[in-house]
Amino acid sequence: MSQSPSANPSQQAQRPQLALLIRLGAAFVLTIMLVFVKLVTESGVTLTETLFWRQLPTVPVLLLWFAMRRELGTLKTRRLGAHFRRAALGLLGMFLNFGAVTLLPLAEATTLNFTTAIWAVILSALILRERVGLWRWSAVLLGFAGVIVIAQPGQGNIPLFGAAVALAAAFTIALISIQIRDLSRTEPSLTIVFWFSAFSLPLLALAMPFVATAHTPYQWSLLAGLGLFGLLGQFLLTAALRYGAVASVIVMDYSSLIWATLLGWWVFDRLPPAATWLGAPLIVAAGLVIAWREHRLSIERARSLVGE
Repeated sequence: MSQSPSANPSQQAQRPQLALLIRLGAAFVLTIMLVFVKLVTESGVTLTETLFWRQLPTVPVLLLWFAMRRELGTLKTRRLGAHFRRAALGLLGMFLNFGAVTLLPLAEATTLNFTTAIWAVILSALILRERVGLWRWSAVLLGFAGVIVIAQPGQGNIPLFGAAVALAAAFTIALISIQIRDLSRTEPSLTIVFWFSAFSLPLLALAMPFVATAHTPYQWSLLAGLGLFGLLGQFLLTAALRYGAVASVIVMDYSSLIWATLLGWWVFDRLPPAATWLGAPLIVAAGLVIAWREHRLSIERARSLVGE
């Protein structure tokens, strides 16, 4: 049997245009997923149970997919430890991300999630010991200025606890993106998605006897939609990081603000206040400056390697 495209990550790592398109689709799909999250938690389903049903479809669907393609061997890995660390951090990130959506309006939760790029710069300096210049540090300050404008501490426009949860979610996602990029050097996209669910699902199942309740047909339909869009979004997100660098593909995430604003207006009858319209461009601009600077630095590194 010939080798499937997903079985050789290293040969697919340099497809930036495809990565941008996949990430654009991921932004749209994941915004719809967040609408389901907000609706289902507002209907009375607990956050833990919401996460459980979000993760549950992934394992059987992927097992069936690989079995039909006779590629179950793709799930074999020598990096179970790395997958477990990714799953533990990913589960925390999902709790925080879903929690932010339940605590904040959709547009505000989405906007604060954009600080992922800002946290990535800080992490690269503190953990990876990367030299960060004036451009990126200025972008960090600009981004946090946008956060202050949106949150407006003391004004009460949005819950400060919700804003803190959203910022913590963005920080965790920045860590996860680094993990996924590392795993993608040796692991196919679907393998990463599978092991994330395979490790996180049992942990959530342990809590189910304490949080599970009977559901109405409406709630079950919301949970089904959440699982479907969550599975599709997870695959697209992982695939984008497989084909392109984090700093490049993350630019497409900003399109989700458009969808979050429109869906927040259509589904929840809420438009962002003036503070969000003022602060969001600052955060988006910071992310774009960071992405531009990362792109320039990658070109300079490539040229230096050629020169050697």
